[in-house]
Amino acid sequence: MTVRVGLIGAGVMGTDHALIIGRELHGAELAVVCDADPARAKAAADKAGCSRVETDPFAVIASHDVDAILIASPDQTHGPLTLACISAGKPVLCEKPLSPSAEECRTIVAAEVKAGKRLVQVGFMRRFDPSYMEMRNAVSGGTIGKAMMLHCFHRNVSAPAWFTGSMAITNSAPHEFDIARFLLGEELVAVTAFQPAVARAEGGVAPVFMVCETAAGQLVNIEVNNNATYGYDVRGEIVGEEGAVSMAAPAHSTLDLRLSHSTAYAADWRPRFAEAYRRQNQAWVNSIVSGQPVGASAWDGLCATLIAEAGVKALASGQRTAIAIPARPPLYG
Repeated sequence: MTVRVGLIGAGVMGTDHALIIGRELHGAELAVVCDADPARAKAAADKAGCSRVETDPFAVIASHDVDAILIASPDQTHGPLTLACISAGKPVLCEKPLSPSAEECRTIVAAEVKAGKRLVQVGFMRRFDPSYMEMRNAVSGGTIGKAMMLHCFHRNVSAPAWFTGSMAITNSAPHEFDIARFLLGEELVAVTAFQPAVARAEGGVAPVFMVCETAAGQLVNIEVNNNATYGYDVRGEIVGEEGAVSMAAPAHSTLDLRLSHSTAYAADWRPRFAEAYRRQNQAWVNSIVSGQPVGASAWDGLCATLIAEAGVKALASGQRTAIAIPARPPLYG
């Protein structure tokens, strides 16, 4: 079986997805690239060897010669497009967030539950990253004993002048929220958020530092620094009762030069998680063929957005804020 994929969104991430589908996946065909800008859609399609370009995403979802949809369009479009996929009975891989609105996420979950079948996978690709998978195995296998603390660092080179602390929580931190739940196997139940009072000399949004609590009493600290300046840098460490496990970012080479020994940082997330994206997309295609869902579900997408909304409230109030996670529907196990 060859899965004919319709790609919606041909920006930076959409183009990367087009190349993965068109050149690297087994059992998949990039059937169409859709974008509001036809020139941008054509540019991505040409790079990936796809001959069909469209501008109407809902027409692509309804198309009889498209089996599944990958959504990489702007965040505010994710909810309506995902709902259209559920209505059409088509599997969908939606880039995070499932929706910036928890209420819209609830609507998506309700629609999927009503359909009686998991059709939605959310693009939390870190679940497929080898380093995070090894960390999870160290916890689930009991290697380090019971997990007590998780330390997360998420640093980008720079952010636009209009970027805010709240946006750091809703735009950058959801990956950390999801991976914390994935690694520890526990729900986050409360969050406190801070920003340092020391002003940045060059301006821009200051780092956000959050402390989350799990239902099992574990602590998770998350640093989101969107103006780290030196490079894209993601780190993680789980501290257990009997040991600790830290992720190691892949480094393909080291440089010895002028009395120094160094490795380079990437400018953004794409090189660091390129393998995770490939593994995620292949697992998604395989799941369509097998009928066995993988990866983050619509439920996980809802939880990430609920945590983000609580984090924004905590940052504004300076107070510990409860995270209200509802009962998990049986569909999601």
